[in-house]
Amino acid sequence: MKQNNYFFDVCSGIGGGRLGFEMAGLECIGHSEIDPNPALTYRLFFDDDRNFGDLMQIDPNTLPDFRYLIAGFPCQTFSIVGKRAGFADDRGQVIFGIARILKAKNVPFFLLENVKGLIHHNKGATLKHIIELLEDIGYVISYAVLNSLDFGLPQMRERVYIVGIKKELYTKKFAFKFEKKSADISKFLCKSDGELHTDSPSFKKYINNKYNIGRICLDTILKDDYNIIDTRQSDLRVYAQKCPTLRRGRQGILYTKGGKVYKLSGYEGLLLQGFGHERAQKYATSLITTSKILEQVGNAMSVPVIEAIAKELVRYDR
Repeated sequence: MKQNNYFFDVCSGIGGGRLGFEMAGLECIGHSEIDPNPALTYRLFFDDDRNFGDLMQIDPNTLPDFRYLIAGFPCQTFSIVGKRAGFADDRGQVIFGIARILKAKNVPFFLLENVKGLIHHNKGATLKHIIELLEDIGYVISYAVLNSLDFGLPQMRERVYIVGIKKELYTKKFAFKFEKKSADISKFLCKSDGELHTDSPSFKKYINNKYNIGRICLDTILKDDYNIIDTRQSDLRVYAQKCPTLRRGRQGILYTKGGKVYKLSGYEGLLLQGFGHERAQKYATSLITTSKILEQVGNAMSVPVIEAIAKELVRYDR
């Protein structure tokens, strides 16, 4: 494969970005992940030991040449759920490490992914700062908020996607225009972690707490298949035929089928992020626990969204 098809996978997690880029016809030449748990899953999924480790410690001169960079830089500091510390948090500094590598390697194209909360963090000043940083090192920046629900995944997951194109290569505005694709949720919720016993004292207590009593009727929910039940800390929420955003700390996703309630499995979580049956099966035959894989899935990128953007980047490049 020609050198101009190579990409580097930064803050790689379990490889959602990599898989999306590979499905667009590009080839990974290495990745960077500091957390040992997703790094282990990444190795399982891709049989790849080329982990360059901590992004902030990488010497760009040790990296092979590549034409594209994909990065899901840490979102905890910008999320609505988190403390929204932004650049005051050490994890927020990762963007400067990414910029350092982009500049040193003179990378023509990149794609960054983060939570939707980045748009309004610090009244928009954080995103403005990031864009100015990337513009200062020679890029024209475009960004958009996209929902995984529109890319063939039955998951409501809004994320901001930032595309950078070297100024000397910029010929037209990068268009975030994609044909919407729907999904049959039954094809994703196919291997649960087992039935939930809704007659258990703990579940009955939860259903009848002050937040849910009079508002939630389990018998009504059970009448239809694939009602997705999000068991939050106190209140329960129900979604028809679509899953709420998978998050690192969200483990209580249930769904209805055949008049019963089932627990979302790690296998199904991987499918809901677009990893497909091949990698879900690799997980299923590993020793990784359900809680661990669901944490990692919650931090992962949605593969079909990355694939669609990567294909547009390749078209732009050609």
